[in-house]
Amino acid sequence: MKEYRKYFPITAEPKDVYNALTNKFMIEIWTGETAEMEEVAGSEFSMWDGSICGKNIEFVKDQKIVQEWYFGEEESSVVTIKLHPNKGGTSMEVFQTNIPDEAYENIAEGWEDDYYVALNQLFEE
Repeated sequence: MKEYRKYFPITAEPKDVYNALTNKFMIEIWTGETAEMEEVAGSEFSMWDGSICGKNIEFVKDQKIVQEWYFGEEESSVVTIKLHPNKGGTSMEVFQTNIPDEAYENIAEGWEDDYYVALNQLFEE
């Protein structure tokens, strides 16, 4: 199993990034796909029309989101997103644990080429 950690710069305040990550309608805007999301610990979520799904574990308003992402029926990974204010807006820290070795490259590319790019474009327009 592997871990992934990266910091992504976003030109928006942490409260706006947090809203984009926790509000179902905002998620659908920046992903362009259907989503299910409630800002409630223990609730199930789904993004990119089911490509990413799991359970919400913890929310700290405008600061942190912890989720369990499912990889099939028996494997899961924990994703922690922390939002750090900085001069340019927000540094989004992504830390994902328990990534199956065979899924690591796909996960890393997904964070960098899909998740981050789509989210960042929301704030650049």
